[in-house]
Amino acid sequence: MARALLVGCGCRGRRLGEALLADGWAIRGTSRRDEGLAAIDAAGIEAARSDPDRLGTVVERIGDVTVLAWLMGSASGDADSASIVNGPRLESLLERLVDTPVRGFAYEARGSVPEAVLEAGATMVEEAAERWRIPVRILRADPANPVEWVADTHAAMTSLIA
Repeated sequence: MARALLVGCGCRGRRLGEALLADGWAIRGTSRRDEGLAAIDAAGIEAARSDPDRLGTVVERIGDVTVLAWLMGSASGDADSASIVNGPRLESLLERLVDTPVRGFAYEARGSVPEAVLEAGATMVEEAAERWRIPVRILRADPANPVEWVADTHAAMTSLIA
């Protein structure tokens, strides 16, 4: 059974998690807030408190994870915070994945975060894939169309373990 960690498991992430659960995956979704954790749990997904700005809280959740999805394209907070999460924090996480069981990485490259920040993050992910031979998928579905986003992201996630 594949296990996925959905970092940033908001509304779309929960719908993705439900689709992966229906395929037999084990899903863990993260949130920084109690309300988010309750919504994740209500969707039948294992809820885990985690803050992508504090990587230790993410790394401690990946010991049994096959695929990690960095769904931070619409990260809340100020522009500086979103840039850090999709910049230096992402880069540091990618370096740490080498010595973990994670065998696939999906990066959300569309959302409300400035396009230049998300494209720089996508470049980092692609470079990490080349350097460390980590299979990756860059998620470019429009988050404003949740049905399409879930379908495209679901296909990308399942292709990482096919």
